Amino acid sequence: MDEGKDNNDKINPARRALDYLLRWGLPLALTILLVVYMFRKVDFAEMWSLVSRGVDYWWILLAMFISIFSHIFRAARWRIQLRSLGIDTPMTPLCCSIFGCYALNLVFPRLGEIWRCSYISRREKAPFTTVVGTMVADRVCDTLTVLVLTFLAFVISHEAIEKFMAKYPVGRGLLEMLGSVWFWVGLAVVVACVWALFRFGRDNKIVNKVIGWVRNLWTGFYAIMRMKGKWKFLFLSLAIWGCYFIQLYVAFFAFDFTRELCDRPGLAFGLVPCLVAFVLSSLGMAVPSNGGLGPWNIAVMFGLALYGVTDAQGTAFSMLQWSGQTVMLILLGVFTMIYVGRERKVKN
Repeated sequence: MDEGKDNNDKINPARRALDYLLRWGLPLALTILLVVYMFRKVDFAEMWSLVSRGVDYWWILLAMFISIFSHIFRAARWRIQLRSLGIDTPMTPLCCSIFGCYALNLVFPRLGEIWRCSYISRREKAPFTTVVGTMVADRVCDTLTVLVLTFLAFVISHEAIEKFMAKYPVGRGLLEMLGSVWFWVGLAVVVACVWALFRFGRDNKIVNKVIGWVRNLWTGFYAIMRMKGKWKFLFLSLAIWGCYFIQLYVAFFAFDFTRELCDRPGLAFGLVPCLVAFVLSSLGMAVPSNGGLGPWNIAVMFGLALYGVTDAQGTAFSMLQWSGQTVMLILLGVFTMIYVGRERKVKN
C-alpha cells in the first residue's frame, strides 16, 4: 500500500507539470512563434516611423473607450442567462467578472473564463458547473456569430476569403475531413462507447460524478433556450459584436494607409476590408495565445494585405490596436482587483 501511495505521489507531480505545460506553456510558445513569424519580414524602421509620426492617437483612444461597452454588454447578456437559473447578480460584479476574465487571459489564456465562473458561483453560492454551463452557452453564441459573419464576409468579399484559403488551407483540410466517411464512422464509434460507459457504468463513483457534472453543465447551457428576454439577449449579442467591429473600424482612421481604404471606390467607405480583417481576426482568436497576441495580429495583417497594405503597415496597425486594447484591459483588471478586494473586506 505504501509503495502504491509513493508511486502515486511520484506520478502526480509529473501529471501536474504536463498539465501546466499544455495549459500555459503551449499558448506561450505559440504566441512567441507567431510573433516571430509576424516580425520576420517586417521593415522595423518603416514600422517605427509609422507608429511614431503617422498616427492620430485620438482614434486609438476612441477605440479603447468603445471596447469598455463591449464588456458591459457582455455582462448584461450573461445576467439574462444567470437570472433564468435564479442567480440574480448585480451588474457591477458581473462587469468586474468580465473585466477580470479578459485581463487574466492576457497572462493565462482561458483561465479567465474559469475565474469569472468561480467568482460568481462563490459570490452567489451557486453550483460552479451550472455557472460554467451559462459561460459555455455564451461562447457557443459567439461561435455562431463568427460563423454568420464569416458567411457574410464570404458573400461580400469572396475573392479575399478565397485568397486566404489558398494561402492557409487549414479550412479546406477541415472540409475534406468532414466529407470523409471514416471520420463519421469513427465519431459514431466514439459516441457509442461513451453512451455504453454512462449507460452501464452507473455503479462507478467516477462515472456518477461525471454524470452529475454534465447535468449541471447542461442546466446552465439549456437556460439560454428557455429563458425570458430572448430578444434582449439577441440585441445585446449584436451590441457586443457591433462594438468589436466599430472599434476596429474606428482605428482605420488613425493611419493614412487604412484611411485611404475608406476613400477607395468599391470598398463601401472601408467597411468591406474592415469586415474581412475583422472576421479573420475573430477566427484567429480561436488559437490559444496570450491575449490574442500573434494570431490576431497576423489575421488582421493578412486581411489588410488583401487590399494593398504592406507588412510593415499591417504590423504597425495591428500592434498599435492590440496594444491599446491591452492597456485598457490592464486598467479594467486593476479596477476589478480593487473592487473585489473591497468587496471581501466588507463581507469580512
